[in-house]
Amino acid sequence: MRTTFGNKAIESMVVTVPQQELRFDEEFKNYQLTEEKARRFKKMMGVDRHRIAPPDVTSVDLCVAAFRRLLDSGALGRDEIGAIVFVSLTPDYFVPPSSNVIHGRMGLDREVLCMDVPQGCSGFLLGLIQSFMLLDLPGMRKVVLLCGDTASKQLSPLNRVSWPLVGDAGSATVVSRTEGVAPTFMNIRTDGSRFDSIIVPAGAYRQPSTQETLQVVPVEEGVHRSLEHIAMNGAGVFNFTLEDVPPLIEEILVFSGETIDSIDRFLFHQPNQFILQQMADKLRIPREKLPSNIVGIYGNSASVSIPTNITHNLGSSLLEKRIRACIAGFGVGLVWSSMVMDLGPLRMCEIVDYPSSVS
Repeated sequence: MRTTFGNKAIESMVVTVPQQELRFDEEFKNYQLTEEKARRFKKMMGVDRHRIAPPDVTSVDLCVAAFRRLLDSGALGRDEIGAIVFVSLTPDYFVPPSSNVIHGRMGLDREVLCMDVPQGCSGFLLGLIQSFMLLDLPGMRKVVLLCGDTASKQLSPLNRVSWPLVGDAGSATVVSRTEGVAPTFMNIRTDGSRFDSIIVPAGAYRQPSTQETLQVVPVEEGVHRSLEHIAMNGAGVFNFTLEDVPPLIEEILVFSGETIDSIDRFLFHQPNQFILQQMADKLRIPREKLPSNIVGIYGNSASVSIPTNITHNLGSSLLEKRIRACIAGFGVGLVWSSMVMDLGPLRMCEIVDYPSSVS
C-alpha cells in the first residue's frame, strides 16, 4: 500500500524512560558467555546499557507521564485533544482497552475518542497513519499518539539473545492538522504468513496460561525462556530486515521524489546496531545519516524505538529547524513500513526519566 497525506504534522514529542539502567558488562555472566564472546557480542550488536521498568511500572504509566509532561509544559491544551491513540503490545489489561484507562487517569473530556492499536516495531508509523486519518474527521482536533512498550516483561533475563537488547519506554506525540506543510508519503507491507517469526506462544486464548506455560526452561546454550516469553526466529528475522526492508526504502524515495542526498536523516526502528549498519551499507546511506546508537543506550523499545531515536538524536534542534526525514519501522507481524515527511520546528521534543515530578 502507498498513499500520501496532506496538511498533517507532528507538533510535539516527549519520551519517558525508566530510571533503572542495567549494563551489559554486569549482566553477561548470566548468559554463559566468556569475556571474549561477550566483548564480540557487545561490539557487533552495539549493546552497552538499557532501561528496564520495575515490575509495577507499565506501558500506560510511562505514556501517562509523557502525556502529563506535554500538558504541564503548555505544549498541549486539554481543550485541543480530540482523540488519543495508544499503540502497544504490552497493555495493562486484556479488558478494558488501555486508551480508556489513560483517558480516565488523565481526566479527559467525554468527547475525546479513544483507540488501541496492538502493534510493535512498526507501531509508531501505524499510529501515525491512524492519527492522520482521524484528523480528516470533521471537527477533529489534535490527536495524541501514545506509544508504550515494556517488552522486558515478556523476556527472561537469562536469554542472551534478546535480553541485552530490550528496553522499556513510553511516548506521547501530538499530531495536528497543519496547513502549508509538505506532504507525507507512506508505504507499508504485511506478511501474516510469517506471523510466528516473533511470537509469545502462550498466555492468551490460543494457548491459555498454565503452570507449564510459565515454566522457564533451557532452550539452547545461554537461552532460557517460557512459552509466555517472546520467541524469535533469529535467522528468519535477520533475512527479513535485509531482504524485504531495503526495497521498501528505495520505493518510498522514488514515490516521494527524494534521494538519499536530499534526505537529512534516516530515522529507523533500532533492533540492533549490526542490522542497521548492514541496512545502511546495502542502501548506500552514509552511516552518519542513519543513527544506530539508541539500542546501546536505552535498548530496543519496539513501538517507542523511533520516538526515542528522534528525541535523543535530534532533540532541541527540532525546536528551531525543519528536517526532511525518512522514518521506517519493521518487525512483529511481520509488518514493514516507511514514511518521508518533514519534522520540525516542534513546540517540544525531549526525553525524560521516569519517575519524575510529572509521573
